[in-house]
Amino acid sequence: MSNLFTIFEKIAEQRIQEAMERGEFDNLPGAGKPLTLEDDSHLPADLRIAYKILKNADCLPPELELRKEIRTTEELLSGIQDTQEKYHQMKKLNYLIMKLNTMRRVSPLLEEHQVYYPKVLDRLARNKDNKGP
Repeated sequence: MSNLFTIFEKIAEQRIQEAMERGEFDNLPGAGKPLTLEDDSHLPADLRIAYKILKNADCLPPELELRKEIRTTEELLSGIQDTQEKYHQMKKLNYLIMKLNTMRRVSPLLEEHQVYYPKVLDRLARNKDNKGP
């Protein structure tokens, strides 16, 4: 078995050498720049390979995709004037935040905080009162 490995090793080395002579490794993206090694120690061991595969496929992990959707909904919510639509978007936002909080393995103190409808109604009422008739 060791002999077979040596043969493959020699063939691979020969092909690499030929490719170098043809210039196939010249001008590669990132040439001359340091490698960016990623620290994935914060991820649970059972998720590391899955996240790496998702990243290589240019996909976001579910938690990051959800965070992105939360930020988009927050931006949308800040520009809505209609009370009914604002309430609808707040319900959606609270659902997304709850979903994120349940999928994360962190202390409840570090959870995302939900947005509450009474606060919005109170602020809308104050804004309406300040504008006058």
